[in-house]
Amino acid sequence: MYFGMFDPTIIILIPAIVFAMYAQTKVKSAYSRYLKVSNRRGITGRQAARKILDANGLQHVPIELVAGSLTDHYDPKKDVMRLSNDVYNGSSIASVSIAAHESGHAIQDGTAYGFLKFRNAIAPVVSIVSTASWPLLLIGLFVIWQGNFTTGNFLFNLGIIFFAGVVLFHTVTLPVELNASKRAIGQLIELNIIDETESKGAKKVLSAAAMTYVAALATAVANLVRILLIRGRN
Repeated sequence: MYFGMFDPTIIILIPAIVFAMYAQTKVKSAYSRYLKVSNRRGITGRQAARKILDANGLQHVPIELVAGSLTDHYDPKKDVMRLSNDVYNGSSIASVSIAAHESGHAIQDGTAYGFLKFRNAIAPVVSIVSTASWPLLLIGLFVIWQGNFTTGNFLFNLGIIFFAGVVLFHTVTLPVELNASKRAIGQLIELNIIDETESKGAKKVLSAAAMTYVAALATAVANLVRILLIRGRN
């Protein structure tokens, strides 16, 4: 029996962790680079978002300023978009790209995009099970170590089921994010917010951002594999 950081199965996580670190570095690099490159039309992120929302019949969706960096998001519960200062007031390629991506989520919500509806439906449950999964797994291992295999395995198995819900959430999130980015590029060009020559930079920003979601899924899957290997020893 191995516990915590001394468990050799932690090796399984190393590639996923390295990939996650690379993805974070990539998104910060792309964001920083294209935050310094102004779009030719001088359109701010707020203006770009407003133009996209209005063109898709979402005039009722307000755009608010939110504190922080890369804190931009669309809130489906309150039907409001929130953009960070650099995106809201900035007229860079990065600013309009991120604003367009969040607008893509608003369009998904407005058109009842299936993956987004499913993700939003399971999000409250996943929030609970993700918090409970690791305590259940650790307590289950401890109880097994104490010699109570029936109770320990029950708790550990419950933890596995809960963590599988987390993997499911990350799996569903990936197509949601990729679709929002695809919509973003299309809207940016179609509405003449950027031209074809600027789309390359926009795609780099959004591709780098998408990589973080791939990394999150890879990390979740690696953790689940590790958990199942530990379960197989008991």
